[in-house]
Amino acid sequence: MPTALVTGASAGIGRALARKLADRGYRLVLVSRDVARLEAVATALPARSDPHEVLAADLATVAGCHKVERRLQDEEDPIDLLVNNAGIAPPKPFLNNPVEVEEAVLDLNVRAVLRLTHAALPGMVARGSGGVLNVASVSALGPGWLASTYPPSKSWVLAFTESLGRSRHVRRSGVRMTAVLPGYTRTEFHTRARIPAENFPSWMWLSADRVAETALRDLHRGRTVCIPGIRYRLACWALRHLPRPLVLPWCWDPSGTADPQRSTAAPHGTESAC
Repeated sequence: MPTALVTGASAGIGRALARKLADRGYRLVLVSRDVARLEAVATALPARSDPHEVLAADLATVAGCHKVERRLQDEEDPIDLLVNNAGIAPPKPFLNNPVEVEEAVLDLNVRAVLRLTHAALPGMVARGSGGVLNVASVSALGPGWLASTYPPSKSWVLAFTESLGRSRHVRRSGVRMTAVLPGYTRTEFHTRARIPAENFPSWMWLSADRVAETALRDLHRGRTVCIPGIRYRLACWALRHLPRPLVLPWCWDPSGTADPQRSTAAPHGTESAC
């Protein structure tokens, strides 16, 4: 029975991915800060034989990363698929956030992805099988969401996945790496990041189940980049190929009405990237 480790598995896209993987016969290691929610998810998921594991860890901290790294490096019970889904967005524009809030975004969205992938890949390459699915965002492709550290953090996830996934030593080993770029997805992410959903029309929204299904399909097919939904594939083409002066007027800029002098502490966000 294959085993998958899913971060940010307590809600949103992470929970949807966990459910899809359980339906495919995977035994799961579910990672999040909220152990109570993780246990509820684990109990609700179908299990073929061995029960799913729950691993409580705050991946925005070095100690939390070390805890998960040790599980990824356990060769007696190897991980066949790593899903780096956990992520947060700052709740305010850049100038309104304490620098510690901005650092937390990079700690979770960038450093944790790097550390967990570094822990998982050597064993996968040595075994000649395995996969890494990294949840990025359409915003990784350029302007679209201004005054925020979130898009640059997801740009790193995309570049990191393409760099490793297309490298000779990973490709020849049979290990697959995919970055999924969801657009606006109905999860708790936007509420916790204080992004008003009413700013965007209904046709822009995807379901977490659809994102999860498309991501796992494209990982199986060996695609390095996955973009769920035809509307977002068109949007990504525009972000990649249109001149920046044509794209910038369509960007969402949350700093337009913000007061850059106010800098209050923000909640830690969510462990379910969008």
